[in-house]
Amino acid sequence: MKHKKQYPGATHYTDRHGKRRWRFRKGGFSVELGREYGSDEFVQRYEAALNGHRVRGLIGADRTIPGSVNALVASWYRSPEFLDLSDSTKSVYRRIVEKFREVHGNKPIAQLERRHVQAMLAEKAETPAAANNLRKRLIQLLDHAISLDWRADNPARATKPYRTTGTGFHSWEEKEIARFFAVHKPGSLAHLAVTLMLYTGAARVDAVQLGPDNLKGGRIEYRRQKTSRSGGTKVSIPVHTDLADVLMALPNDRTFLATSSGKSRAAAGLGNAMRRWCNEAELPACSSHGLRKACARRLAEAGATTHEIASVTGHKTLALVQLYTEAAGREDLATSAMEKLIARPNGQQDLTNHDERFVTETPNPLKGDQ
Repeated sequence: MKHKKQYPGATHYTDRHGKRRWRFRKGGFSVELGREYGSDEFVQRYEAALNGHRVRGLIGADRTIPGSVNALVASWYRSPEFLDLSDSTKSVYRRIVEKFREVHGNKPIAQLERRHVQAMLAEKAETPAAANNLRKRLIQLLDHAISLDWRADNPARATKPYRTTGTGFHSWEEKEIARFFAVHKPGSLAHLAVTLMLYTGAARVDAVQLGPDNLKGGRIEYRRQKTSRSGGTKVSIPVHTDLADVLMALPNDRTFLATSSGKSRAAAGLGNAMRRWCNEAELPACSSHGLRKACARRLAEAGATTHEIASVTGHKTLALVQLYTEAAGREDLATSAMEKLIARPNGQQDLTNHDERFVTETPNPLKGDQ
């Protein structure tokens, strides 16, 4: 199976000194990215290159073929629906849309039919999640085409999503957390990062922004970056004692996960570092996002309600909380549920005490004699 490139457009070359370097090249646009692939500096330069390439593309938007995919994408990028998204979500959406645009950019959007959409999705059948993500973006683009009166229908909505068997990012199990901490000892950045995310449930983009300014009266308070356009969901949670012990030794003039030079760490840089740390601990299935799920799972196993868990994780919808807590100890929860049934109040009959059968056979009072 072909592996997805983490940084599309980034290629390496050998300079005149024989050193390996990286650069972003796309459509005649080129920017140097440095020598260390995936470093904080590399990620910052890559993001700047992406933004530069997009701005360059928008400048020429007026010269695109009217009614084409190129024109539709350029218009969608300027729409309130797209501009209201968080920067991280915009980046994810753009990666999907730009691949579609590169192949079909000059084609008239009015001629796109359901069979065409189905064929595009079929090309990604081996990766159903990727197929479904493309389908969602096409639905958004074609809805925008309808708002522009470029189309009267949305053929992407007439297609069916692919069935996925996975549950998304792997939720860290307790034995995996113990394994990580056995390899990465207290005092290391790896230990700090996992402790911070495990006891706050913060997403990677929020974790890199947390610092002493977020500590108020024994609590960590922040607003989620993902919902920043709507004011940001406020999260305020007590500082767990294990986290407090780790934070006590940190400087007070920088973010908790700052780089060695004191600068705030990039979210993508933290993701790359986490991948390296997990590999060192021989935990290939674990990732930074899985810590958010592990935090929710722990809360569920401790008996927290979905509303309580959402107050910690900052989720707006309880459906997502339920998805995150699917890894909770079902056996223990089932035991707890049955104990509640056994101890039914008000003297109601306890059916679990019947050894031979749950209910006795009685004549049906609604059925008359024949």
